[in-house]
Amino acid sequence: MKPDAARGSVAADLRTLLRFPGFRRLLTVRLLSQFADGLFQAGLATYVVFSPEEETSPTDIAAAMAVLLLPYSLLGPFAGVLLDRMNRRQVLVYGNLLRTALAAGTCLLVISGVPDWLFYLSALSVTAVNRFVLAGLSAALPRVVDADRLVVANSITPTAGTLAATLGAGSAVAAQALPRTPVAEDALAVALAAAVYLLAGLAALRMARGLLGPDPDEVLPRLTAALASTAHGLAAGLRHLSVRPQAGWTLVAIGATRFCYGALLVMVLMLARYAWGDGGNDDGIALLGAALAASGAGFFAATIATPWAVARVGRLGWFSICAAIAAVLVPALGLPFRPVPMLIAAFVLGLVSQGAKIVTDTVVQSSVDDAFRGRVFSLYDMLFNVAFVAAAGLAALMLPPDGRSSPLLLCVAALYAVTAYGVFRLRRSSVSRETTT
Repeated sequence: MKPDAARGSVAADLRTLLRFPGFRRLLTVRLLSQFADGLFQAGLATYVVFSPEEETSPTDIAAAMAVLLLPYSLLGPFAGVLLDRMNRRQVLVYGNLLRTALAAGTCLLVISGVPDWLFYLSALSVTAVNRFVLAGLSAALPRVVDADRLVVANSITPTAGTLAATLGAGSAVAAQALPRTPVAEDALAVALAAAVYLLAGLAALRMARGLLGPDPDEVLPRLTAALASTAHGLAAGLRHLSVRPQAGWTLVAIGATRFCYGALLVMVLMLARYAWGDGGNDDGIALLGAALAASGAGFFAATIATPWAVARVGRLGWFSICAAIAAVLVPALGLPFRPVPMLIAAFVLGLVSQGAKIVTDTVVQSSVDDAFRGRVFSLYDMLFNVAFVAAAGLAALMLPPDGRSSPLLLCVAALYAVTAYGVFRLRRSSVSRETTT
């Protein structure tokens, strides 16, 4: 199919999907929920990194990432077991209402200046509920579209949700310029997130109670048996990857690029806090927002460039090129540690990171047996976040307080180069096997 025809087909499918009332309402809940997620997470980031009362260190950032991401990553695959025992529409209603209360409580904690452990506990509670809401949104999708359009619906809704979260994060950064007191600056984005979570919960009420399932007459295994089955399933997924080397090694490669992205993100946070922002003023927050916007533009560019590139050099060829581009341009643009080259680097990283992820998604979907696909994607999700947290840990060890670290930048470039070479070798071996067979 020609690219123009493909785009036309997707546009036509989207128009058709929007005619389904259930899909429109479910998509509205997703967009509001993830917009609020972006607001909340960016509000946390600016509080942790830019609070004038705190001398934030890379170790503080690594600890925050570990607290907020690791429980989500390790417990996420088990959320579906509980979700299958709850009315999904009610999960969306009460989950968003609960997040409203928890986000409002976090806002009060920020204003009150409580100990860090209490703040992190409250923030972790919000992210824990996020797992159930996002899983509920995904599990409910087959109930609101027909089977023929489920694939395109699965493509459109996560992309739209990611865009909504990015807009939410950008709105949080922009909101920092409105109030003029430090406490209000720290709390405003979190308070706005609470309000939008409330809107998402109210939007979910527009759907019929039984619309999203599960059907009450379905026979389910006991909870303990279902949890044990999930653990065994993840192990089986890991064993399946051992006999699917292309998918397994591509996941290793995407973990490496995610590690690189995480380390560079911590570096940019510290540069914006101390080197560019002179101790957390508005300039640092604005530059951080510009870097996030540049990275988001790179993500969008990848969705356009990747199909064109894959058609010419193949999936693994494009992945290898993405990693090679990062290996060259990260030190070239990053070593001056100046804002403008770093903004260009942020765009490049967004492009190559998303390009590599699109390739990885496609490789896993096409290389893994359908019976194992869900379990492998659960492992993929865990790897993605664990690599991010591990990168923050390395950055905590290597970064000086102002974020300028040539050794870290060169280590990241070297890892990108090794990844590019490894994927290139994987591509050659895959082509060789196909030729032999």
